[in-house]
Amino acid sequence: MYPGVRGKIPFFLERSILAKIEKINVGGQAVMEGVMMRGPERVAVAVRKPDGTIVLQDRPFSSIIKKVKILGWPILRGAVVLIESLVLGMQALSFSGDVAVEEENGPQKKKSFGDQVWMVLAFVFAFALGLGLFFYLPLILTDWIGVKSGIGFNLVDGVIRIIFFLAYIFLISLWKDIRRVFEYHGAEHKSIFAFEEKKVLTVESAKPYTTLHPRCGTSFLFIVMITSIVIFSFLGRPDNVAERLIRLAFIPFIGGVSYELIKLSDRGSKNKIFKFFIYPGLWLQKITTNEPDEKQLEVAMVALKGALGQDPYVGPSKVEIVTK
Repeated sequence: MYPGVRGKIPFFLERSILAKIEKINVGGQAVMEGVMMRGPERVAVAVRKPDGTIVLQDRPFSSIIKKVKILGWPILRGAVVLIESLVLGMQALSFSGDVAVEEENGPQKKKSFGDQVWMVLAFVFAFALGLGLFFYLPLILTDWIGVKSGIGFNLVDGVIRIIFFLAYIFLISLWKDIRRVFEYHGAEHKSIFAFEEKKVLTVESAKPYTTLHPRCGTSFLFIVMITSIVIFSFLGRPDNVAERLIRLAFIPFIGGVSYELIKLSDRGSKNKIFKFFIYPGLWLQKITTNEPDEKQLEVAMVALKGALGQDPYVGPSKVEIVTK
């Protein structure tokens, strides 16, 4: 149970306080030698340096959903969360990369405007490459196969997209550095499970849990691909470049629907019927998550406690807290 709650407040207030705690959702992302965690009001990135020190960047974060109420509506909130997650993920990856470079080459200077421009351009290029590989190329291949009916075209297009996605995950999993990121991915999931089960946030409490979480980004991407098949089927068969590109406008809507579905699957993850639908996403996580060691779990816990605004010290390692 959460320290500071049980046994230290009047019993008639415990149920009320714990009910509020139950509503808290946390999410995360594995980065280079570390983990990013996002809480209700904070985002934290913990990265382990080669000397064993854990560097923690902990800062306040408030979603725009809390400021603009209409963006919190179903479907809309999913698109917003997706965009915010992409931005936070890029920032976390940049921070973890800086920590690694600083360890190897000494203290780094503050990023110049030119460095920031190049980082944005690199992200735009990667995004465009992803759209070409996972969105436009399947359309071209399906057209080349010669499928005529609208439903048949979108079904074949979706299957090709899923094959590309599975092949991509499998190929990057062969890369040694990526396998290590997948271990931190597993540490992230184990830590979140411990939090959701109201355990004291320690390495030992996280160890017993599985690395497979129903609210994972891997499962989300798989749901996006299945959802896109259904939604694109209503658009029929695209006959020209303009009709193919107009599908891009539906990506935020598809992301929003997928977000609602993954939240639903998380709530029903212990139901036998729901398990049937979420199993494919969990199966994919067998590739994108690996069993972490204690040091990796310690890093994930430091990030989690930072995102919750708690004392981040959870183990023997020195924690160095930095501000942005």
